[in-house]
Amino acid sequence: MADIFQNLSAFAVFLTLAGFGFLFLLISFVFGEIFEHLDFGHDMDAGADHDLGHGGPSFFSPRVLSVFLTAFGGTGAIASYYGFSPLPASGFGFVSGLIFASLIFSFAKFLFGQQASTEVKQTDIMGRTGRVIVGIPKDGVGQIRCSIGEELIDKVARSADNAAVPENTIVRVEQVLGEMVLVRRVDG
Repeated sequence: MADIFQNLSAFAVFLTLAGFGFLFLLISFVFGEIFEHLDFGHDMDAGADHDLGHGGPSFFSPRVLSVFLTAFGGTGAIASYYGFSPLPASGFGFVSGLIFASLIFSFAKFLFGQQASTEVKQTDIMGRTGRVIVGIPKDGVGQIRCSIGEELIDKVARSADNAAVPENTIVRVEQVLGEMVLVRRVDG
């Protein structure tokens, strides 16, 4: 057994590391949902929020680590092929791994930052004007449509003064009660 390890060249070791990293990278791309939960970069304090999707990608995510390992092994193999001893080849591999892993991490953070949310908060709709799309009967409910940015939001609505509000009337949202809003006609 010791003979096998003595006969391994630095080139073969680095190439094997690159192969393992690349294989794991391919597997994580194919079965990504499985490996997304193997993220080692989250704070594990007792009071920490353990929702895996809350803060974006981690530098220690499996994909970033597999890119690091692939670059480390590949650059180390190239350096040892050109005559560098294992220690400098490892140094070149480490620097290369950090560079490539940082690039992948930065790109992943950029993509995470581009995600949009369709969540509408109470503060987003308060005070907005909208149009009644389903008439609000006296002491009843109807429906309004407001525009928030580029998005149209439909909400179940009740008149704040319990008066009937006909379809196509412009109203202002005065209060948000969960999924229902209280509205008042806009004069003018």
